[in-house]
Amino acid sequence: MVSVTSPRGIAIQQAQSSTIRDRIERITEDLKDIKNFYPISISPRRTRELSRYLTSELESLRNLPFDHYDQDGKVDCLLVKNYLERQIRQLDLDLKQDKKAAPLLPFSATLIDLCEARALVLSLDPKEAAQKLFQSQVQMAALLEKIKKSSSRFQIEKTTAFRAVRTTDALRRHLKEWFNFYKGYDPMFDWWVKSPYVTVDKSLEDISLSIQEELVGIKPENDDAIVGDPIGREGLVSELMAEVIAYTPEEIISIGQKEFKWCVDELKKASHAMGYGDNWKEALEEVKHDFVEPGKQTDLVRDLTREAISFVDEHKLVTVPPIAKETWQMFMMSPERQKVNPFFLGGECIIVSYPTDEMDHEDKLMSMRGNNIHFSRATVFHEMIPGHHLQMHMIARHKPYRRLFDTPFWIEGWALYWEFVLWDDDRFKTSPQNRIGMLFWRLHRCARIIFSMKFHLGQMSPQECINLLVDEVGHERATAEGEVRRSLNGDYSPLYQAGYMLGALQIYALRQEVVETGHMGEKDFHDRFLKGNCMPIEWVRVLMQEQQLSREQKPSWRFYPL
Repeated sequence: MVSVTSPRGIAIQQAQSSTIRDRIERITEDLKDIKNFYPISISPRRTRELSRYLTSELESLRNLPFDHYDQDGKVDCLLVKNYLERQIRQLDLDLKQDKKAAPLLPFSATLIDLCEARALVLSLDPKEAAQKLFQSQVQMAALLEKIKKSSSRFQIEKTTAFRAVRTTDALRRHLKEWFNFYKGYDPMFDWWVKSPYVTVDKSLEDISLSIQEELVGIKPENDDAIVGDPIGREGLVSELMAEVIAYTPEEIISIGQKEFKWCVDELKKASHAMGYGDNWKEALEEVKHDFVEPGKQTDLVRDLTREAISFVDEHKLVTVPPIAKETWQMFMMSPERQKVNPFFLGGECIIVSYPTDEMDHEDKLMSMRGNNIHFSRATVFHEMIPGHHLQMHMIARHKPYRRLFDTPFWIEGWALYWEFVLWDDDRFKTSPQNRIGMLFWRLHRCARIIFSMKFHLGQMSPQECINLLVDEVGHERATAEGEVRRSLNGDYSPLYQAGYMLGALQIYALRQEVVETGHMGEKDFHDRFLKGNCMPIEWVRVLMQEQQLSREQKPSWRFYPL
């Protein structure tokens, strides 16, 4: 028998780990191909193919020699197992939601069949295609009539109706691609199909608008309304399991509330230092009016970025490769995009929110107040170095195959964690105004936990989420609306907004376990974290502390005392 500590045993472990890496890379590309080939989310064929593939891959993992892998290989096994299980659960949840919306999509099966026949390169009969479009049009006309006559008696939730709106819009895009594929290349196609296609295309638009107005309650003049799609407690429990978080949704809310109280207490201390006593909201208003003039925000961001890089370099907090240090870029955010992202965005570059000449007067002032000097200082560290820019640089170069396991707890948690570190570090000189700026963001992330979890539990409406940010955090109303729209519009996973604070708390707790105890140096801790690439933080802990792992490992780390 070969000892795992012998050179041959280590070589076997490394070969096996490489095999797991190859499997992850193959799964990444396989899923990309399946989803690209079957792009319609509600397609039964797509669901069937994905379910078959995911189940097959999950079954095959049981045959792998888990106990013979090295620690990285074992973690990779757990990562891919967790990922496949999560994808299967998500398919089931989506299927349940789509069934609820089905009464508003009686025409969908026919349109899906037409589009997928093109992808499968099946021979097309233009006359038959025209007939199918005509039949779909009959169903659409009946549906429109039903909505207009009995919208008040339609037994369907607003969120389900809004899901039908998004699905209808997507079907319209897919049908347009189908039509343009054949148009002009087959003269009989144009002769038979053009007229019924134009009619169906217009009906799809009418159905989307009608559902949106009559069943969701969004009028045409109010296209910025926020609806969202709550996933319920079952969905949240499933998401927490996938993120390897050993807390219930209710416990997560308690964590947010406890951290919220800490932030308010610290805000009062900073407010006293500014001469406002306990009235921290007045102190916050003073801070928000300390902004640069139009055209000068890029200079501010440049200087703050250089300050951040110099600080972590000088104090040897984390390795910053020369390329990462020298090749960051800055772009400006469009007014339209600022409706969803009222603050900075970052990653490989930094995207700056600030007023443009297209905005009205009040929106300009709100944007300047919301991106003031002191808010910006904390944001630049978060978005660039040592935050997301350094993070993106490293994950592209160290175990890049793990990007499949992207999680906000690792991505956003890392950037917010640095705000914790800088808060604690006396070498990072801060004024009371700077501290107010740092605390505003920290309070904001606590509020994100509370409102996002309660929204998905059905305990808060979008408007109540906005009110929380305005009344309890101190947001400008426009920036609060943008934050809630960004959180609930479906572009982010349900736990994404909670992932900022929870991920930061996890990394901070791990730091206390391995750095504060002298087990690992601070720079080594940060470098090892980045080089491990994306994964739930509990698995980072397992790697750093070399804990025992089993094939059926479950979330167990209680990183926050309640």
